Amino acid sequence: MRIPLTWIREYTQFPAEATAEDLMAELVKVGLEEEDVHRPTDELAGPIVVGEVLEKIPEPQSNGKTINWCQVRVVPEGESQTLTHEGIDPSGVQGIVCGAHNFEVGDKVVVTLPGAVLPRDFRIAARKTYGHVSAGMIASVRELGIGEDHDGILVLSTLGLDPEPGTDAMELLGLYDSAAEINVTPDRGYAFSLRGIAREYSHATGTPFIDPAEQIQTDAAAGPGLEITLNDQDPIYGVQGCSRFVTRKVTGIDPQAPTPPWMASRLRLAGMRSISIAVDVSNYVMLELGQPNHCYDAAKLDGGIQVRRAAAGEKLVTLDEKERSLHVEDLVIADQAGPVGIAGVMGGARTEVDDTTSAVIVEAAHFDPISVSRSKRRHKLPSEASKRFERGVDPLLAPLAAQRVVDLLVELAGGTDAGELSDAGAPVLPEPILLEPALPEKLTGVSYTEEQIQQTLIAIGAEVTQSGDQLLVTPPSWRPDLTIPAALVEEIARLVGYDQIPSRLPVPPAGRGFSFSQQRRRSVYSGLAAAGFTEVLSYPFYSETANARFGRPEETEAPLPMLRLANPIASQQSTLRTTVLPGLLEALRRNVSRGFTDLALFEAGMVFLPKAQLGSATIPGLGAHPGEDVLADLDAGIPDQPLHIAAVLCGSEPAELPGAAGRRRDWADAIDAAEKVADLLRVQLEVVQGRHQAFHPGRTAELRLSGTRVGHAGELHPKVIEELDLPARTSVMELDLSALISAAPEQVSAAAFSTFPPTTQDVSLIVAQTLPAATLEATLAEGAGPLLEGIELFDVYAGEHIETGHKSLAYALRFRAEDRTLTAEEASEARASAVALASERHGAVQR
Repeated sequence: MRIPLTWIREYTQFPAEATAEDLMAELVKVGLEEEDVHRPTDELAGPIVVGEVLEKIPEPQSNGKTINWCQVRVVPEGESQTLTHEGIDPSGVQGIVCGAHNFEVGDKVVVTLPGAVLPRDFRIAARKTYGHVSAGMIASVRELGIGEDHDGILVLSTLGLDPEPGTDAMELLGLYDSAAEINVTPDRGYAFSLRGIAREYSHATGTPFIDPAEQIQTDAAAGPGLEITLNDQDPIYGVQGCSRFVTRKVTGIDPQAPTPPWMASRLRLAGMRSISIAVDVSNYVMLELGQPNHCYDAAKLDGGIQVRRAAAGEKLVTLDEKERSLHVEDLVIADQAGPVGIAGVMGGARTEVDDTTSAVIVEAAHFDPISVSRSKRRHKLPSEASKRFERGVDPLLAPLAAQRVVDLLVELAGGTDAGELSDAGAPVLPEPILLEPALPEKLTGVSYTEEQIQQTLIAIGAEVTQSGDQLLVTPPSWRPDLTIPAALVEEIARLVGYDQIPSRLPVPPAGRGFSFSQQRRRSVYSGLAAAGFTEVLSYPFYSETANARFGRPEETEAPLPMLRLANPIASQQSTLRTTVLPGLLEALRRNVSRGFTDLALFEAGMVFLPKAQLGSATIPGLGAHPGEDVLADLDAGIPDQPLHIAAVLCGSEPAELPGAAGRRRDWADAIDAAEKVADLLRVQLEVVQGRHQAFHPGRTAELRLSGTRVGHAGELHPKVIEELDLPARTSVMELDLSALISAAPEQVSAAAFSTFPPTTQDVSLIVAQTLPAATLEATLAEGAGPLLEGIELFDVYAGEHIETGHKSLAYALRFRAEDRTLTAEEASEARASAVALASERHGAVQR
């Protein structure tokens, strides 16, 4: 909101010598935010004076253009020039070349003399052009920075002015005025007016203010005017869109009447351009009082006015010349021929006031903020009116604003008040609020007296009465945001002063530290990062195809249960993830596309697994605690959300260098990453041969915990790699981290270690090609007994001297006793027991 200083001084005791910065400094005290200062003199500098055209000689040029060689007097007749800047004629008559033709001898114009500066640092000096020395410039409104019209120069008679030559044109046009700009928060719509700002300045300084609304005298003798019908209930939400609709009529206006310079200057400083007298008066009253209003050409209206919801298929051409398809939820103003405006947003072109309008219907109404806001957003049509309506307008202002428009049109446009008044509906006023006198101190820590509380609330316009041991506060009509006691406390704190609130920091309670789950998660994330993995985050929104491919091992036509989004950010990402892998692989693909080829990434996040029941049939209302059965039903409809962790690897480790080829990462690195997670949580994973539709059929491990599958690891299927444009041999793993954390021991004790030396014996066994090495290893460990400290596979061989369909697996067995040094015989006996059990179970034969 921009506040011209000359305007605010009409309603407050703002000092004449004070600046826009001074005004903002006071308004900040009551919670308004300063934005900017607008000062025409920052870009304009004199001498800029009124001139009278004495002579105008057209001179055709060789380029087909005709210029005017003019003599312009820039001092009062009979006086000489007192300015001495180079190029200024001491006689007071300047010779000026002008390319415009919309003026005649005798016209009063604005002359920028040598030494003047115009916007965009355009400096005026005497220059030779078209065979003359042009000592100055006859200015247009665009050149002065006060308008957009560039069809010709500014002729002051068109503004109803006849000043004496030499008059300071900047003062005449209000260019010495300035404006302070403040930011208005959504809950304080009343501050979008000079009336509201003046009241806030009064609160900040303790000085009185003049309410412009109280200066308006309505016409008590006005008779009935247009027939107004309110038929505006929202068909979807049942909201009444218009609570009050007022019209007045003015006849005999002069549509060509100029807007007075003082009004045009104020509108310009407030951020609006001057258009025509009727439009300018309408905007001026809106800025003054905060009540949007609209002028219709009375001759173009067909019958009475109806405020209703739009019919299906209705269209409206708005004032911006665009045809808009109306929605059945749009609140419209219509006559017998159809809509003439979107209520509170923008009027229609059919009833627009133009250069031939002689009679207008003035409308001022009160519209529902939600209806206006929805229409504005639906049609992408922000306006000064909608900005105010959607924040709340004083419901008592409509007849006063309409009267103010009538008065100004009579005064400035030569109109006649037709004495017609239509007032449909009734204002809806704020409800009273019970305020406990102790509440302000409870919420702010400041000890306010009850007298101080009452005086502050009365100062904002509220009515305060005693109701037992509480205060009954009726907010003023212009404060629809005051609906609860806490809002009243905010007003008390704001007006008494935020600086009165003590800045004591609360003492934080003693922390309980991380929970067991948090500790384990952090341990896993830190461990993977220390191992060279980089953590990434991705959106949990996937396509159904991605969820179906990675969310289950088996390829089947049966649909995978998944949560579908009602309003997805993209149609191809319409479900919540059931696996972490697709988002992680997309992060890998994006990095590879940017030249990063050696990568190890991991991501942890929740997945969403629907249960048999999805959601709840009913949602409990507010204000009452739901019963246990309702809570149980709500909980049953929430999907399981376990935490998963996944890793993806590609390229070499370490990275390839000249003369030092790195080791290519493969499926074994993916399994190692899974085992690293298990080691960090002190749980034991069982790695067995597995299958997964998205993984390579021969390079896939199933990861089990106590016999239950908790994930997979291995190399992606070549077709998947090709389809997703990933590097060859990309390997991944994914684990149910929630399951692993649940199985993790809360306390870990260090195992006792023996001080006696170990003894190692090797064994090489020939077994069937299909027997997993892990299965044979587990059998050997079981058969070796308690003396076995460790077992490690160090060779796999299949080929010459090995029967077809078989392979040789070689293990190193390490034995140790806790209380003695083992003999070779004891170790050999344990080894023999391990071989015997392997032979019994798997038909293993020593090589």
